[in-house]
Amino acid sequence: MRYLIGIDIGTSATKAVLFDDCGNQVAEASAGYPLYHPQQGWAEQDPLDWWNATVRTIGELMKTPDVSPADVAGVGITGQMHGLVLLDATGAVLRPGIIWCDQRTATEAADLTAAVGREELVRITGNPAMTGFTAAKMLWVRKHEPDIWAMTRKVLLPKDYVRYRLTGTMAFDVTDASGTQLLDIETRDWSPFVLKALGFDRTLLSPVFESAAEAGRITTLAAKLTGLKPGTIVAAGAGDQAAAAVGNAIVRPGLVSVNVGSSGVVFVYGDRPVRDPSGRVHTLCHAVPGTWHMMGVTQGAGLSMKWFKDQFYASEKAIMSNVYPFIDAQAAAVKPGSEGLLFLPYLMGERSPHMDPLARGVFFGISASHTRAHFARALMEGVAFSLKDCLDVFAEMDIDASVIRLSGGGSASDLWRRIFADVFDADLEWMQNAESGTRGAAILAGVAAGTFKDVVSGTQRFGCATQHVAHDRERAATYRRIHPLYRTLYTQLKPAFCYEEAIHRGV
Repeated sequence: MRYLIGIDIGTSATKAVLFDDCGNQVAEASAGYPLYHPQQGWAEQDPLDWWNATVRTIGELMKTPDVSPADVAGVGITGQMHGLVLLDATGAVLRPGIIWCDQRTATEAADLTAAVGREELVRITGNPAMTGFTAAKMLWVRKHEPDIWAMTRKVLLPKDYVRYRLTGTMAFDVTDASGTQLLDIETRDWSPFVLKALGFDRTLLSPVFESAAEAGRITTLAAKLTGLKPGTIVAAGAGDQAAAAVGNAIVRPGLVSVNVGSSGVVFVYGDRPVRDPSGRVHTLCHAVPGTWHMMGVTQGAGLSMKWFKDQFYASEKAIMSNVYPFIDAQAAAVKPGSEGLLFLPYLMGERSPHMDPLARGVFFGISASHTRAHFARALMEGVAFSLKDCLDVFAEMDIDASVIRLSGGGSASDLWRRIFADVFDADLEWMQNAESGTRGAAILAGVAAGTFKDVVSGTQRFGCATQHVAHDRERAATYRRIHPLYRTLYTQLKPAFCYEEAIHRGV
C-alpha cells in the first residue's frame, strides 16, 4: 500500500493526515500554537511554531503501525494564505510572521493603489489593494521596520516556509502566490510591472510552480526530524482554500465550496478569470492547472464562534472537553431570527463584500429578553448572512453556482448546517470528509509523485462523501425578511467605524 501525507498550516494549529492512495484516512495528528495581537487589529505568529508543529505531527503519523517511510509516496502542504515571513541571507526568520487577518496596512494598501493604479491592479492581480494581502504587509515593514527590511533577502508565505524547512528549496505555488497581490494571474508568474511600481526586487521572491508540481524533496535533516524517507517528493501545494476545494472536488464549473473555518469562504471554480470591477470578491489562480477561482471571504466565521466560546462559556470549558455541542443545543432552542438580535461578524475587519479593515463586530437589537442562547444563535446567523452576501455578489456576476458544498470545522454543527441552508435558501451538500484541506494537499502530492495522472483524476480516486442538507422554506422566508436589515447595518455603521478608528488613533 502506498500513502500520501497532507499537512495544513492553520491559524490555530497544524494538522497532518496520512491517507492511503484510495483516499482513506489512516491517521492524523495536530499541534496547536498561539496567535499574538500586539496591537488592536494586528495578528502575528512565530514561523518556528509552524515548523515545530509540522515536525511533531509528521512524527506522530510515522508511528502508525505497518507504515514505513518507504511507503509514503509524497507530501503535500496547504495553509493560511496572505502571511508574510521574512528571511535573512542565512534563511533565518527576522520577525514574527504577519498573518492573513492582520489589518494594520490600510495606509500601505492606499499607497499600493496609488503606485500601480486601481484598474491596472485589478487587471493584473485580480483584486484591488487589500490590507490582508502580502504586498501591503511588505510595504508596511519597509516603512516601519527599515532595519528588518534591510536584512531581508527572501519573502515566503506560511506553508512555503514550512516546505523550505522540509526540502531546503524556496518556492511558491500559483494559488498562494496570487494572494500576495504581486502575481499576474493571467501569466501565473510574478508581475514585472507591479514589482517595479512598488520598488520590490524580484530576487526577494522564489519561483512559482503549479500546485501539483514537485517543488522539492525531503532533506536528510528533515527526514531525521520527522521520520520520513530522504528524497520523498514534496508538492508545491496550495493555499488553504484552493486545497480545500480540491479536497471537495471543486474542479468543474457550477460547483461552489462554502468552507467554514477560522474565516468563512465562498469558493467558485472558473475556467477563465472573472473579475469583479467593484473589487468585492477575489479572483485568484486555482490548484487545477490553467484554471482560476473566484472567492468571497468573511474574516470572522469560526473565529467569531471561538471568541464567543472563550469569552462567555468559561465555566463550561472548565468541565467539558468540547463546549460546542452545548452551545449548539442552547442556540437550537431559539427561534430563527434570534428574536430580533443580529450579529455582524467583523471582529477582524471585513473583506467581502465590504473590503473594510475598520469594520467592527456588532450585536444589534439587544433587549432584556435576550439570553446567552440568543447571542449564540445570532452569531451563527450573522456568519451565514455574511457568506450569503458573497453568494449574492457571484449571482450579480452571472457565475454558475448550482451546487453548493459545505465544509470546514464549523460545518460539523448540525444546527449551523441547517442555518446555512436556510439563509442561502438552497439545499446543500455537506462534505463529511472533514479534512478537506489535508485531503486536497494529499491529492496534489499524489499527482506530484505520479500516483495520479492529474488533479481531477486524483479527486475521483479519493472520492467525496456527502450528506444532503435540505433547506426549510418557512425558515428561509424568515431569513429573507431579515437579510436586508443585516445588510443595512453595515452601511449605517460605517461612519461610526471610521470615527472609532480616529478616536483610537487620537485624531
